[in-house]
Parts: sequence; C-alpha cells; structure tokens
Amino acid sequence: MKHTAIENVQFRVGKWLPSDQIFLEKWLEGLVEEVSDNVKPLHPVIEAFKELIEEDAELFMLFNQMFEQVPAKYTMSPAGKPQVRDYHHMLQMINAVMTKAPEFDSSGLVGLPINAILDWSMGTTGGFTAFLNDKVNVQLKRILNEWGVFLKSQESCEVLSDQGWFSEAALKALCAMDPYQKADSIDPKQNFIDNFKCDPQKPYWGFTSWDDFFTREFNEGRRPVASPNDDRVISNACESAPYRVATDVKRHAKFWIKAQPYSLQHMLANDCLAEKFVGGTVYQAFLSAKSYHRWHAPVNGTVVKAYVQDGTYYSETLAEAYDPEGNKESQGYITEVATRALIFIEADNPDIGLMCVMPVGMAEVSSCEITVYEGQKVKKGDQLGSFHFGGSTHCLFFGPHVKLEFDLHGQTPGLTSTNIPINARIATVQV
Repeated sequence: MKHTAIENVQFRVGKWLPSDQIFLEKWLEGLVEEVSDNVKPLHPVIEAFKELIEEDAELFMLFNQMFEQVPAKYTMSPAGKPQVRDYHHMLQMINAVMTKAPEFDSSGLVGLPINAILDWSMGTTGGFTAFLNDKVNVQLKRILNEWGVFLKSQESCEVLSDQGWFSEAALKALCAMDPYQKADSIDPKQNFIDNFKCDPQKPYWGFTSWDDFFTREFNEGRRPVASPNDDRVISNACESAPYRVATDVKRHAKFWIKAQPYSLQHMLANDCLAEKFVGGTVYQAFLSAKSYHRWHAPVNGTVVKAYVQDGTYYSETLAEAYDPEGNKESQGYITEVATRALIFIEADNPDIGLMCVMPVGMAEVSSCEITVYEGQKVKKGDQLGSFHFGGSTHCLFFGPHVKLEFDLHGQTPGLTSTNIPINARIATVQV
C-alpha cells in the first residue's frame, strides 16, 4: 500500500490510530489508490454484508445517509482526492485490508484500518444508528472472525521480519512501551528477547502467526506479582494506562452524553450480580497497540461467573460528532455497548468480596478469549484470558463496602497517562 511518511506523527490514545488527521487521510488515500487500481471480488462475508445492507430498507437508508452526512470538507483528501465515498467503496476497502496483517511503519501506525475507513462516517447520526444495529454487529463479528482466521495463519507472518516488526525501529518502539525500561541505552532487541517467549534463531522468531506474535507471553519473572501473599493488595489486570477512577457508580446513567458516566446495569449486561456494585468503584485503564495483550487476575479468589457479552464494534458516542478523535473520546461510552468479557471473582479477602474484571473490545480488537472457568481458584497474576489483534480497555468493579487507596504510580488518570506494568500494585484495601 502506498502512503506518505510524515515525521514525528502523533497518535491517538493507545497508539491505535494517528491523531494527526492529515496522516490518517494520506493513509486512506493510499488505500483508495490500491482499491481503484486493483478491484477484487468481495470475500463471501463482505458480499453477505453487502446483501444485508441492500435487502434491509432501514440499513440501506442508514448506510447511504452516513456518507451523505459527512461534511463536504471531510470527503476529500488534502490533495483533493476522494476518500470513502459510499458503502460500495467502504466494502471494497474493507475487502482489501482483511487479507493483510498490520505492518509496522515508523511514520505512523494505523492499527485499526477498518476503524480508519469509517473514521468520519461512524460519527454521523446515520452511522451512530447503523453501528448500534444488532444485525450489522452480527455481520461485523463474522467479518472480524474471518480476518482473525487469516491473522492466525502462517501467511500472516509475512510482516514479522527484519524489515517489519523485528526491525530496529519496531523493536525500539516496543521497548519504549516497557514501563520497566526507559533508558535509551537499552538494546531494544535484547529487551524483547528478555521480556518475551521467543527464539530469534527461528523463522519469525518462533511465532507461528501474526496473532501468535500479538498475544505473546512474558518470560517467567519479567512481571512479578505485587505482594502475592497479601490479600489487601490489588494488582494490575492488564499492562495499561489509567483512564478513570469513579466512585458511587449508579445502576443507570446517561452514558451516551459528553461526560459518559458509567451505567452499571448496562456495563454488566443486566447480570443479576450487577446490584452488588451499585454505589461502588470502577477503575478503567486502556491498552496500547504495542503492549502485552493478556489479562491477569488482580486478586486471589474463585471465579464465580465468566462469559463474553456480544456488543457493538464501531459505535462511538454521538456527543463527539465529527471529532477526529471521537473513538478516543468514547473510552467510557464503549464500556456499556461494545463486545466485552465479564469475569466475576469472589476474592479470598472478605473486605473485597465479589469483584469483576471486564476487558472491553474496540473495533477490530473485539475478540475476547476467556481462559478460566467458573469455580476455578485463581491467584494474583494468573492468566484470565486475552484480546486478539491487540488490546482495548478494561474495567475493575468493586462493591460499595470496599475502601480502596489507589496507587497509580504518580499519574493522574486520563488520556495522556502511561502504562503501569501488569501485576504491579494499583490499589490497597483499607480496613
């Protein structure tokens, strides 16, 4: 794919998309050129999506409106070339990216290409309605699952090379995300080898697919568990940056408004256990595209219930309108509507009692795989599951009786915070 390098490109939260709108538009321009020069038959799941749009009167209207409603100034690239013009064009572009694995590019990382294709249209009223539609989300799940099959194939290893994700620039970028390694003098290749299970002597360093690389595991001892025998200490469930700490959380709230307050009944998918957390505390943190993508238990305890709740994939709060960073600004909103895993754990510490870990998928990063089962005993630091194709955001829920002193490693929660290591202490229960 052709695209223009831009020096010092800035990124949106989690570094999934460039915050520089000009870079994003140039990346899209490259994809537009590729699709125009090489029109391919639609993959069967894309063809099925096309049929769904055209055979359902409401969806046909919405998928036409979402492109018509994009302001004219956003439908052309900086060079005056058309971007995503209509749903036919959208489908061709999705068709082009779903047989590719994301490449590392030091000039800018578009880790969510479908999200980039829909960047403006999903912020319209037509897009907002369409991407909340159950039938649309069922088909999007099929598309993403099919893409996931490719990302788990040997063919997807092509981008794992000395010119790709194992290049000096890529390894340096991955090293920079390590909260324990901030010095510029550190050898980034050695840092990766020390951190992760791999074998640089093997093809693709021993990784069997793109998905295998993205769900890479730490070597033993690289992320020590904070106070493993102290049940008062709560450890970080994901290698993530703190976004928000909310207390006295309500059962119902207008989560779609600008402030995006948490709405427990919706976040917890109307689960009967939701009432246990009314008036309690929610901690939310977001993951980086270049970080570790597995989830670990934050407490010692027993898994009470664990399941995946299907939801949306490309819905962002309409309160952000045409904000180019609307996806970033929807961090709170997506916890109520997006695909997410719910893992309820009865902590050994009675001062905690029932708590919940909720990893939340976002756009392409919506495959939540739970690897624990109901009734299983877990220790702090044990793996609970993983995202596939990267990571998104996650929440921890605590009941109203739990008094917590948070340790966010000197940071104020927000969109500019940085990663706290997984298994590190993030809070201590106060008696």
